[in-house]
Amino acid sequence: MADRNGSALLMGNELVTYVLQYGVYAAEAALFVLLLRRGRWKRLVGLFLYVTFLFAVDGLARPQFLYYFGGGSRLFAYFYWLTDVLLALGAFLLIGAFFRRACAQEGKMWGFVRLLLVSIFTLVLAVSALSLSRNYKHLFTLFIFEFSQNLYFTCLVLNTLLYILIQQTQNVDNELGLLVCGIGIQFAGEGACLALYHLTGGDHFARSITPFIAAACTLGMLAVWFYAVAKMPQAATAPARARMAPGMSAVAADVEA
Repeated sequence: MADRNGSALLMGNELVTYVLQYGVYAAEAALFVLLLRRGRWKRLVGLFLYVTFLFAVDGLARPQFLYYFGGGSRLFAYFYWLTDVLLALGAFLLIGAFFRRACAQEGKMWGFVRLLLVSIFTLVLAVSALSLSRNYKHLFTLFIFEFSQNLYFTCLVLNTLLYILIQQTQNVDNELGLLVCGIGIQFAGEGACLALYHLTGGDHFARSITPFIAAACTLGMLAVWFYAVAKMPQAATAPARARMAPGMSAVAADVEA
């Protein structure tokens, strides 16, 4: 009876894993197609490049490596963690693009933010390299893992600061607000997985539940982004309207009415 219950639980976990994972693949493909069909990729270049790379890595390359080499192979592990670092770098660059859009009307603020982003990235790289110098034989294990996790945590902090900046400046770009909230869901999932791993010492429970958390948060991010792209067609005109003189704003409102 215990073996039967254990087998049923294992099958249930595998079913949930497959549903979440293929749901993520479908959401990545759907968002990619939506950006292309509506021509929004021309204005959301940073988002389009990130979604394209995410789908190419997570939806195409990783499943192929898993199929040909198996989940327990060293080659698949190297490929997974290397692409994880590349995805973390892409997320960092996307946050930078969001900051650039939020500071579009504040040239001096953007100059300060750009310098801050470069400094933070250099600091993360230096801290990770210092950890590597203590054990240089683990370039493809310790360094890649720590650099990726440090970068994701940094992105979580920066994304929180970006959201506060948007609220404080009363930015009327609702589309940007949704995009920032969406990627915040992803970073929150990464932070939760990292905290759970350290709290439990990486035991079986942590290893079994973290894939669910990561996949669910990625699916949440893609769902929010899909809504932002599909339901916010006037987001691009809002900042320009905010720069109009009061009289011009009234005229524009009358024309739209």
